[in-house]
Amino acid sequence: MGRYNGKDSFKRSNSNIGFMNKFLAFLLLSLGSLSVFSQSEIIESELRDHILFLTSDKNAGRGAGGKENKRIVRYIKREFKKTKLKSFKEGFKQDFTAKLRVYNGMPKKIVKTHNVIGYIEGSDEKLKNEFIVLGAHYDHLGLGGPSSKSDKKNAIHYGADDNASGTAALLEIAEKIASQKQNLKRSVLFIAFGAEEQGLLGSKFFVENPLVPLFQVKLMINMDMIGRLNDEKQVFMGGAGTFPNGVDFMQTLGESLNLTPIVHAGSVGGSDHVSFYKKNISVLGIHTGGHPQYHTPEDTIDLINFKGHRLVCEYIFQAIMKLATSDYKMEFINQD
Repeated sequence: MGRYNGKDSFKRSNSNIGFMNKFLAFLLLSLGSLSVFSQSEIIESELRDHILFLTSDKNAGRGAGGKENKRIVRYIKREFKKTKLKSFKEGFKQDFTAKLRVYNGMPKKIVKTHNVIGYIEGSDEKLKNEFIVLGAHYDHLGLGGPSSKSDKKNAIHYGADDNASGTAALLEIAEKIASQKQNLKRSVLFIAFGAEEQGLLGSKFFVENPLVPLFQVKLMINMDMIGRLNDEKQVFMGGAGTFPNGVDFMQTLGESLNLTPIVHAGSVGGSDHVSFYKKNISVLGIHTGGHPQYHTPEDTIDLINFKGHRLVCEYIFQAIMKLATSDYKMEFINQD
């Protein structure tokens, strides 16, 4: 046994304590950083949390304009910042005015609302100037109005599927793409559209006032009502024929995920992707089918199939990554 030296032992003890303190500090910093960097998976509980917020009573059906609209926009901006998306404008907002739909004979009401826009830049010197757009509208009908299918007056139209489901997907898919941004060749643009229910006003405003030249937008994927995947796992989409081999591409990818894609070359349909199609931009409009609760107060969160919702998000994520990480030929093919 060596000679005991109390002073040396004390020094070693202090050294060990110092090392442990530094290690614990490093560990805490590392754990904290996990919340800063984007997560690598789409999580059902986070989809649920987004929809719970979007459909809360305080947001009163997410009508265009007003304090509820501002609250939703702040929420989306905060999520974009957490994901570390880049912005074209300070605050991620593109402001515009919307003329609200009203009953016959009622005076028109004009409100201020917003698109919320962020992007992730690709790394390829040439392809980074090409954009894939992922979009979803965040607004709904508020307390009803002329677009309601219900006879209930002044009742909150929660819009869990239409389109809190698409907005939640936008936030989660953006986060997963951000976690793999080093693999992107093309850039990806994320847009939460305002005032879709008032006549596609947000998307119309964007394509008339684009933040990137429209010729650089190679595909727009729109998610509108993707939260009610049925037992047959059918995912419906129109516009797949507007880009080369799009029908086979989406069919094969969907089947690989054990989904049942119902893919149409045309049938572009009636949501925000139509605004892009009219500008000769390739589009995909994706949904999980209609239901009796459409545009009624009964479109609520308890009817969302979250396991299916996550799977549809994964489908869309994989489609974007396959197109954005390769030199897949993209060109517009008219389907009229």
